Amino acid sequence: MQRVDAPEILDSDACSPAEAQAVLAVIGSINRRFGGVATTQRMVERVAQATGMNRLSLLEVGAGSGELPNIVQRNMAQHGIALDATLLDLSSSHLPGDYSSSGNRSVAGNALALPFANDTFDLVSCNLFAHHLAPQQLETFFKEAMRVTRRAILMNDLVRNPLHLALVYASFPLMRNRIAWLDGLTSVRRAYVPEEIRGILVSAFSPAILAQTEISRNFLYRMGVIVWKTRGGADGVSRMRV
Repeated sequence: MQRVDAPEILDSDACSPAEAQAVLAVIGSINRRFGGVATTQRMVERVAQATGMNRLSLLEVGAGSGELPNIVQRNMAQHGIALDATLLDLSSSHLPGDYSSSGNRSVAGNALALPFANDTFDLVSCNLFAHHLAPQQLETFFKEAMRVTRRAILMNDLVRNPLHLALVYASFPLMRNRIAWLDGLTSVRRAYVPEEIRGILVSAFSPAILAQTEISRNFLYRMGVIVWKTRGGADGVSRMRV
């Protein structure tokens, strides 16, 4: 199944603020029920375990309403791990205001030119965002994310697959939102597969980056990618040069 890149309605001016919020609500439901929250949480837990840290700062790129990092934040708190999140989205109308209900900061900004200094956050994370970018744009994002993170990049996204596409076709009665359904079909068609992500990472950095990368397949065609910048605990061993 070849990747087909096409614009999504949510990203265009054809989607009103009210329609955008309705679509974001559907995406939130999908994240909660079909592996989105679980995939990001598993990666955050992996970093906490590997570094021995019980407090992590996280930049969520393409955050939308910020629901997913908010849920992960609450779940991690139950395990004694504090997650301080900053939400970033290109569209300020997608964000929950200056601060979300959980107190997380919201910032309108471009993921390809992140408005933060080097090494600002422990983690730079994105969920259902990477497939919106063409390969060269994704390279740029990875470079920007690596610049801004101290520890790792976390990428949570769909896996392109014909059966996945068939499941989305059959999901309209569940979604009950035509824009979300159409964008879901487009998202699967433009999603990446692990081999393509590996190739983009090599192009962005070097073949050595693959030794710093962990890619997992998760529930219902979800892909989790951890690209390490610093492994280990407070000593900061195995730091990647960028």
